[in-house]
Amino acid sequence: MIRNKTLIVFSFIFFTSTILEGSTIVIKNATIFDGIEDSSYLGHILIDDGFIKKVSKSSMVQGDRVIDVKGKIVTPGFIAPDTEIGIVEIGALSVTRDDESNIYDIGFSIHSAFNPNSTLIPWNRSNGITSAITLPRNTSSPIGGLGSFFLLDSKMNINSNADMVLIGRLGASGSSSRAENLSLMEDILSFGLSLNKKDIASDITIDEIIENSSIASYLDLKARDVKVLYRLFDEDLPLIIKSHRASDILNLISLKKKYDLNLVIMGAQEASLVIDDIAKNDVPLIINPINNIPNSFDELASNINLAQRLEKAGIAMMFNVSRDHNYHLIRQGAGVAVANGLSYGSAIKALTSNVAKVFNIENRGSIKVGNYADIVVWEDDPLEPSSIPERVFINGIETDLTTRSTRLRDRYTKDLNKPNTYRN
Repeated sequence: MIRNKTLIVFSFIFFTSTILEGSTIVIKNATIFDGIEDSSYLGHILIDDGFIKKVSKSSMVQGDRVIDVKGKIVTPGFIAPDTEIGIVEIGALSVTRDDESNIYDIGFSIHSAFNPNSTLIPWNRSNGITSAITLPRNTSSPIGGLGSFFLLDSKMNINSNADMVLIGRLGASGSSSRAENLSLMEDILSFGLSLNKKDIASDITIDEIIENSSIASYLDLKARDVKVLYRLFDEDLPLIIKSHRASDILNLISLKKKYDLNLVIMGAQEASLVIDDIAKNDVPLIINPINNIPNSFDELASNINLAQRLEKAGIAMMFNVSRDHNYHLIRQGAGVAVANGLSYGSAIKALTSNVAKVFNIENRGSIKVGNYADIVVWEDDPLEPSSIPERVFINGIETDLTTRSTRLRDRYTKDLNKPNTYRN
């Protein structure tokens, strides 16, 4: 009899867990900014098995669990395109930094160093960032370092797209001439374009190619570096170049045309001076729309209206912040851009679908049928820094919004009759 009761209990637990795992969720009565349309609409979102199964304006959408958000704004999860999440914990503490290499240049990858338990992940996730592109520091080469895309779900089984973007820089430098860096960049690209599949068939073959190339020998390239240069052209990898000065932007556009590069320019504070050339050559930009005061002689044409001008010219844009831990402040930058003429719909796209499209991140960045259910329900305007998410879904799973900050808050505001040491 006891054995039968035990069997019944276990059967019930199994049956219940199966229902929960396979349950559907409806987010009802949402003001949806889907990352596709320029304006919002009132609708209902059906989530099934981690994906968006249906988006409808009809209230007839049914699910096992219904969340009535009562008209609150719902957006795709924001994607930060320029972060150090997972590879830097405390910038001033070298043992927590995995963003630099002393050996590799072009082929330096940070993917295997990613820490899913980083305290920065729940902090940014609780502010609406559900995924991010993590980039290393620029290496000594003007083109060098691989970035990866990560889902910020804190799972040890990391969900990522490894080594999906190459980075570089062109601009003022205290150690070498701008002209020298530009020439070096072109020589590297020329060497990469000359490679074919047979050239990278083995490390022995690659070593021979390096030995016979003046630029590869001078840069002391490794087999890993050469393989990445081959991938740049063979796989049409996005190449992010950080640059601000208008003349440098024009030089980069010339390189894009000459080598058929999948070019993305980051910074671009003088973009308004060459905006027609950027638009004509379809170059996406990653900008900090809050920048209004030049930080260097390369940024003398900085202007708070840059985002609005880029939208008018039809240029795809994304937003970043100064490289600190608060990457979620990209939404504050988006709000400032809206206050200075950018349309609200374009601001949401710059935080979501534009990033997914530019970096070939499949099935994310917008609320549409077939995409992963990376969805944020906001308590108020997401472009207002004081507004925070009420609910965050990643792959259709509602995530915990607890952070180290909230735990500290709770620790020191509860059980006030106990000494600090004895509070949980």
